[in-house]
Amino acid sequence: MTKEIRLLSTSAILGYGFPEASLKAGMDRQPHVIGVDGGSVDPGPHYLGSGKPFCSPIAIRRDLRLMLNAAVRANIPLVIGTSGGAGGAPHLDLVAGMAREIAAEDGLHFKMALIQAEQDKASVKRRVAAGRVHPLARQPALTAEIVDRSTRIVGMMGPEPFIEALDAGAGVVLAGRASDPASWAAAAIRAGLPPAPAWYAGKMLECGATPSIPKGHDCLFVTVREDHMECEPTNPARRCTPLSIANHSLHENSSPIHHIEPGGMLDTSDCRFDAVSDRAVRISGMRWNPASQYTVKLEGVELAGYRSICVCGTRDPLLIGRLDNFIASVRAEVATKAAAFGASPDSYQLGIRIYGTDGVMGAREPLRDATPHELGFVLEVVSQQSQEMASAVLGMARTNMLHTDFPGRLCREGNMAFPFSPSDIEVGPVYRFSVYHVAELDDPAEPFPIHYETL
Repeated sequence: MTKEIRLLSTSAILGYGFPEASLKAGMDRQPHVIGVDGGSVDPGPHYLGSGKPFCSPIAIRRDLRLMLNAAVRANIPLVIGTSGGAGGAPHLDLVAGMAREIAAEDGLHFKMALIQAEQDKASVKRRVAAGRVHPLARQPALTAEIVDRSTRIVGMMGPEPFIEALDAGAGVVLAGRASDPASWAAAAIRAGLPPAPAWYAGKMLECGATPSIPKGHDCLFVTVREDHMECEPTNPARRCTPLSIANHSLHENSSPIHHIEPGGMLDTSDCRFDAVSDRAVRISGMRWNPASQYTVKLEGVELAGYRSICVCGTRDPLLIGRLDNFIASVRAEVATKAAAFGASPDSYQLGIRIYGTDGVMGAREPLRDATPHELGFVLEVVSQQSQEMASAVLGMARTNMLHTDFPGRLCREGNMAFPFSPSDIEVGPVYRFSVYHVAELDDPAEPFPIHYETL
């Protein structure tokens, strides 16, 4: 009998939602494991720094309740990586607390494993001192000072901690920050299947039904076998095609064929994509190249300041016709007036994003000669001093956008339209990535302690 494992992913991220009918259709196919990727670094550094989820807790709870009930009643494991969005300790605590409440409310009984990914600063500094941490993406070398300034640092675990938790009998595994495909690769590798199709399956499952058309947040069913895997959405309104699968294999990689993961590299250069029906695709030919040194990525953030923003717009053709000079005048006025109340130019950043010219691509925008009839502005001030100072400088910027004069000006009241009152919005603390490095490990599970509890 051919060895296989059947895996059901409910969505791209816990909290993105999925149709209940799609979940039921997937469960009717008797999966061995149900799960979802819980988060991503894509929304930026704020969520890791603040400890908050980027999906609504209401939406997270809805998805989690459906998945817990389905998994427990079918007596199969539920596995979630990067819980709570960024995978730090508060994010994992949030989802674990929801799981406890749902278990009590719905009468569910299971053993739960919580895998921590937040890293102790002392242990990170020991790795740095031993020369076992290396920069990524042209980052500077990591130092003890950078580590100390960090608000929170997480490690991106591979499949090994998931395998350990499942081997210990956990029916529900909630993990902190993890490589997106790692939980799925863990299930397949633990079932005795080769790492190449296991990791490729993870690449598909991490985004739910995104590899299908029409793209949407929905459920994906994947069967992994010795030398291939098959993908099919559970919603009959969607289908996988060779093109949609091949297209998704490019997802979030600098190389279209080489996918670096903890412990090795998935090579897809010789993959075949064969339709096995009008809705399902078989993928074969992938290879796994083990790394000579096991590494995991470290992600850390530090406080950069405090942000306030304002949104406004204009359709004055005279202002639009001399926009560069107008913005330069505003900046000069703000610098002078802000200095008068103690905000030196090096203590804050004033950003003016102009939607209608280069608001999306900035200086990279290739269409430089377009003449729009209206423009939208997002004013942003980040102060290193305080939230109060950010709002004070923003107030100066907003006032000068509204009242700065220019040749030919006809309207003597104000240059801008404001869609909201109050016009100024205090966003709060701003974080920036400070740790974007890889750490060498002798034991892939060592930085990721596991706590077990029975509900």
